[in-house]
Amino acid sequence: MKILLLTKKFPYPLKDGESQAIHGLSKSLSELGCEVCLLAMNTSKHFFAGSTLPEQMSHYREVRTVNVDNTISAFDALGNLLRGTSYHISRFDLPAYHDSLTEWLLEETFDVVQLETLYLSPYVNTIRKHSEAQVVMRSHNVEHEIWERCSANISFAPKRWYLQHLTAQLKEYEQQQLNQYDLLLPITRRDESYFKTLGFRGESYVLPIGLETTCGEPRYDSYARPLSLHFIGSLDWMPNLEGLQWFLNDVWPGIHRRFPDLKFHVAGRNMPPSLQELRMKNVIIHGEVESSCDFVAAHSISIVPLLSGGGMRAKILEAMSLGRVVISTSIGLEGIDAKHRRDLFVADTPTQFVEAIADCSRRGRKLERIGRAAAIRFHKKYDRRVLAEKLLVRYHKLMRAAVEA
Repeated sequence: MKILLLTKKFPYPLKDGESQAIHGLSKSLSELGCEVCLLAMNTSKHFFAGSTLPEQMSHYREVRTVNVDNTISAFDALGNLLRGTSYHISRFDLPAYHDSLTEWLLEETFDVVQLETLYLSPYVNTIRKHSEAQVVMRSHNVEHEIWERCSANISFAPKRWYLQHLTAQLKEYEQQQLNQYDLLLPITRRDESYFKTLGFRGESYVLPIGLETTCGEPRYDSYARPLSLHFIGSLDWMPNLEGLQWFLNDVWPGIHRRFPDLKFHVAGRNMPPSLQELRMKNVIIHGEVESSCDFVAAHSISIVPLLSGGGMRAKILEAMSLGRVVISTSIGLEGIDAKHRRDLFVADTPTQFVEAIADCSRRGRKLERIGRAAAIRFHKKYDRRVLAEKLLVRYHKLMRAAVEA
């Protein structure tokens, strides 16, 4: 089977959830005998300047890139506002990418063209025009829902109004596109149900994130040391920054009063200066770390304080694979099949976070049992190879149906 992936970023380095999700599935499909090719936008925000591909991308039969300057522009945003079109989408609807896609589709035949996220939907018509491939959209999130949640948490009224307006345009676009695909791959059953309420009537298959456990076997030595908390995530993604700021401002003071010796370690890519220069008692700012695996393994408790966002959080799965104890909000845990106080902890308020940490503290060395349960849960439900095998069966069924039609 020949599969062409379309992505809105160059999926390397593997330091964010989207890149990890793309890598895990594409590598697994390649290992199962598929020829997997990649046409990636090489954006100014995630620019890859190398002349040769990283070893981690050797599973692709071929990779092509299109350089893209998608810097946010106030002038362009105003233009979209006046035209009533989605600025979120227009930043990724680019003539050069249409041209590169057309060229490749005219050169060879693909069985499946897989769009990684809604932002590749503007290219469906180009695919239909030049190919008979099955068009599959892998929905990493309900995109407009992320922005609805973000705008609801903004206190500055003019900014909130503007973001709500952009979100309404994005929602309209997302609804319009739902029935343009041959197959929709929601990342959770909850997302699948929500798409149906928006008018989706086509074929769908729920495909959770499947990660490659590049960090190796779980490590449990941190449980023999005093408890410490950590946060790690890309801080140019609004939900991560919003959640971390809430945790620092509203949650950490209560934790520090109750546990004055406890330390909170913060790491992340593209950390804003306000966080780099933060001075809070027992909060250690690391910035971008060389090895996320070593950073996560060094601290027993992983904090995921998301207030918005959607889909599945790859960082939770990564922490579980390493045998960490995760304390997450309900929103952060959406789409992950894990049980409170068996595999991890759920906390939605400052008081609940304090009580979860108190529970962890009372368990002492027995807290390791939660970490071990988390690792077992990860390998049972979210191993990339198992998920890819099931998807490939679904792809063959899709192709048979197309031939019979």
